[in-house]
Amino acid sequence: MIILSVLFFITAILYSSVGFGGGSTYLALLLIWEIPYYIFPVIALICNIIVVSGNSFNYIRAGNHNFKLLVPFLVGSIPFAFFGGSLKIEKEIFEILLFFVLSIAGILLLINNKSYEKNNLIINKLNSIYSFIIGSILGLVSGIVGIGGGIFLSPILFLLKAEKPKVIATTASLFILINSISGILGQFTKENTFYELTNYWTLFLSVLIGGFIGNYLNLKILSNRTLTIMTSLLVIFVSMRIGIRLFL
Repeated sequence: MIILSVLFFITAILYSSVGFGGGSTYLALLLIWEIPYYIFPVIALICNIIVVSGNSFNYIRAGNHNFKLLVPFLVGSIPFAFFGGSLKIEKEIFEILLFFVLSIAGILLLINNKSYEKNNLIINKLNSIYSFIIGSILGLVSGIVGIGGGIFLSPILFLLKAEKPKVIATTASLFILINSISGILGQFTKENTFYELTNYWTLFLSVLIGGFIGNYLNLKILSNRTLTIMTSLLVIFVSMRIGIRLFL
């Protein structure tokens, strides 16, 4: 658990420095350490909340926000994240879903890593109904698996040219935060979920300290693009491990 805590600490520093929660990386690490699958989402969502809270506050204070863009996504995601979090999923189904989620996330990040460096974008207005549908899907998946959804929403917003990069970062950060809160509330409706968290307090403490360092000291250890590529490779590696175990 000490090594895992150190890795969570490093992950929190790196992700908080660029405005993300790191949910996909937490899930990948938990899988490698063979932590019981049913506690995966709870740990990852709590870590998301801890890391992203400071980022969200700083982004809003800096004025890099567009609530009109964010709200339709949240209207769809909040109830579905809670519903997804409350579902009791068998291990085999959870692993299959996790395989597809991590595979898609890894590929999206690898393909769209250049998007994070773009500064000049033509802004397109999104249809609120489409935003609601996207938010609902991301919310459901987030609640079940334990990611905040920003790893999917951010590339989607870049592809649709929905806003400037800094505003997209704020939107993704707030989406992760609120989505994770809704998902964790759904997870807490399950029996024994809350009580088992005491076994993983070192992970939460590590993320709290790491997130504080990365966020408030603004340690740009890695560029957004480098971190994105590293994350995508780790996520794809873990998804391949799941795929080999499931299908071979």
